[in-house]
Order: sequence, then C-alpha cells, then structure tokens
Amino acid sequence: MERSNEPAEGRGDGRIAARADGRRPPTIRGVAERAGVSKSLVSLVLQGSPRVSDAKRQAVLDAIEELGYRPNAAARSLVARRTHTVGVLLNDMRNPWFVEVLDGLNSLLEAHGLRMLMADGRLDRRAGQDFARTFQELRVDGLVVVGTLPDTDGLAAVAQRLPTVIAGNHEPRLPHVDIVANDDERGARLATEHLIALGHRRIAHLAGQGLVGELRRRGFEAAVRAHGLTASAVVESGDGTEEGGYRAAVRLLNPSRGTERPTGVFAFNDISCVGALSAAQELGLDVPADLSLVGYDNTYLARIRHLWLNSVNNASHEVGRRAARCLLGRMERPDAPAGHQLVAPELEIRGSTAPPRP
Repeated sequence: MERSNEPAEGRGDGRIAARADGRRPPTIRGVAERAGVSKSLVSLVLQGSPRVSDAKRQAVLDAIEELGYRPNAAARSLVARRTHTVGVLLNDMRNPWFVEVLDGLNSLLEAHGLRMLMADGRLDRRAGQDFARTFQELRVDGLVVVGTLPDTDGLAAVAQRLPTVIAGNHEPRLPHVDIVANDDERGARLATEHLIALGHRRIAHLAGQGLVGELRRRGFEAAVRAHGLTASAVVESGDGTEEGGYRAAVRLLNPSRGTERPTGVFAFNDISCVGALSAAQELGLDVPADLSLVGYDNTYLARIRHLWLNSVNNASHEVGRRAARCLLGRMERPDAPAGHQLVAPELEIRGSTAPPRP
C-alpha cells in the first residue's frame, strides 16, 4: 500500500477519512497539483504569508474553491502557533448583563477571525480558581475576564503568559492588563438624583458586592449627601440576585421595621430590582404610586413590558466591544502600558418611578 507523506493540514489525525459520498476529501497535495505550485507554497497562502505573488495566490485560492479543500484547524494552529481562540472567564452565566457584554465582545472578535471559549467560574471551580492551567490547556491566544470574580489570585500569573483584558470590573490593577468598565459611581448618582428630582426624600439603596457594589453605593451616598438627605437614607445589603433583592426589600419595606418606609429604592442591578418589585407587590404596595424603583444594567429584564423598569444603561455592549479592541491591541503589543477606560452611563426612564404620594 502506498504511504502518503501528506502534511497534517490535509489529514487531521494522519489518515485520510472518506467523505459521505465515498470519495476521499481533497488534500493540500491535490490543491498544489491543481494550482501548478508546490505544497509549501500552498501552505504559505493558507498562513497568509506576504511572500507569495498575487498570481500564484489567486491560483491557489481558485484551486481551493474548485476542490472544496478545508484545511485542518488544529494542524494550522500548530504551524502558526496560534489557535485563533480567546478565553472568556465570567462568574455567573445566569446574569443577563453578561449576554450583552459577550455580544459586543464577540461581534468584534469574530470580525477578526477569533472565536470565544467561555468558562463559568461558578459552575467550573477549576476554571475559576486555576486560570493559568485551564486556559493554557486550551491554548487560547488571549483572555477576557468579565465581571467580578470571587478569586483573582491566579490572574496575575495568567497575565504574564497571555494578553489579558478585564471587562465590567475595576480590579485587580495589574501591569499590562487593560480594564474597560462602566462609570458605576456616576451611574448610581444618576439613579439617585432622578428619585430626588421627583420629590423623594426617604430613599433606600439595595447594595451589591465587590468593588462595583462599593462604587454604586458610593455614588448613592454622594447624591443623598449633596441634597442633605443622609439622615433619611437607608442602605440594605444584598447579593445581586433576585432572591437577595426580594429578601432585602422585605426587610426594608416591612411595617414591623418600626420606621417610615422609603418611597424610592435604587437597586444594585436589574435582577435585585425585580426581587424588590415582587416584595412590594406581596406587601400590597403599588409601583410606582407607592414605591418608585430604579435598577441598574438596563438588561432585557428592565425592558419586559409588565416590569418596565427604570434602569441605568451601563453600555454593556460597548464595554464588550472596547474590551475586544483592547485585547486585539494587547495581542499586537503585549508590553504596552495598562489602560483603564470608563464608559459613560445613561438613565433609561420607563414606568417604575413617579413622584411620592403626598
């Protein structure tokens, strides 16, 4: 039996598999013969090398099209030492905020021939705790960390080996690691000042966790302080989930608390705001007549018609696009100084706020 010296690009695992129609799939040798060039020149064309004349490049491309040749992606990555993949690590895929960030991220990466490999740090503890090993095994060309992670100790080690960008969070600050985030403190002030402008004087904040939670709380406190409302303002701790928002709102709004309930609530995010809405309805409060609510992130939840929540638009799609742009730049210049970009938020007004009852 004649042995083939065909390179791995045409065979995948070293064997030529039969196609569904019984014929052998086209190989790099067949492309070379059809184009009248050498196999090495075909390889140069596949790698995008500039050392090929336009005429020969076109001949190879025509032969590839005529034969329907598809080079093996794994073999090409070994030759080019790139996999054309980007690792994306996030903490909880259940949060709808991530969907829009990922959409913005993918739109630009895909346009540059890069694919995303996602890992959920909540579901995969190994991915969440051992950045270096997980993504080195996957041989990704770069890494984007989205949102707040519970454990960032391994991130510094990864960033020394991979171009790395943080999207939607403000920490950790590391050399050569770019950060793209929303201006969370400014967004929280927008939400709080909206309630104050409507005439609310007893305003509460359902707080979140991490540095993002701290910044949003800081914006809330700065706004109430600027208007002399610190004494009547309340901060209730939460965890950014619907259940956490519900429980925090029950504590806050329950008459047994013994204090006047707030007439306006600014929630850490849309999910916890939905929980607060459920608590208000169970307690017989009408939104917005009895209680005004403002969320954050402007996710699809806020746009559901029977919820129709006011929410701070943190430009999550733009955060994703900018993070992708930073990663592309970081892959070209890995030693460039770290950058920190803040995307300006805007308040989206819908139907969950109104002036307080007299």
